[in-house]
Amino acid sequence: MVELTKIYTKGGDKGKTSLVDGSRREKHDPRIDAYGTVDETNSIIGLVRLQTSDAVDEMLSRIQNDLFDVGADLATPGENFEGGEMELRIQPIQVERLEAEIDTMNAALEPLKSFVLPGGEPAAAHLHLARTVARRAERAITLAMQSEPINPVALRYLNRLSDHFFVLSRYINAQGSGDVLWVPGANR
Repeated sequence: MVELTKIYTKGGDKGKTSLVDGSRREKHDPRIDAYGTVDETNSIIGLVRLQTSDAVDEMLSRIQNDLFDVGADLATPGENFEGGEMELRIQPIQVERLEAEIDTMNAALEPLKSFVLPGGEPAAAHLHLARTVARRAERAITLAMQSEPINPVALRYLNRLSDHFFVLSRYINAQGSGDVLWVPGANR
């Protein structure tokens, strides 16, 4: 369990931050950008949870916890992606849970007849925002992967998560009937 007794350390005052192993990186380092964007995604989920209840809130609670796992994984350099007592790594079972939830929600939805615009219920609109930020986190992870080993399951998790947010937004929007649909060329 993590115990924080002091919130500020002044260690970042010169533009660097520490990874799990104690090594220091520039705050604009691709790895730092990746887990910072994951944290941003998590913050948006906090906003969504203010507007949800019951089963949806339980799903989002698990996702928020998983996102901290992803952040810890991204903050841990090295090539041991199995994890261990001192290395927290995102696991395939966490991706599989997202897939199962996507499949369950999607089964209750009508097939799409157009692209969906962000909107509808406030929680759905915030989920679209979370989806786009999760996609940005994916891009940050792939950039970091170009220069060092990153757990590929972290990338898979974020990829599946953005799909999850999309399907959940449709589910919240009256199970798809409240979707705001794109009308190509409507304003020409």
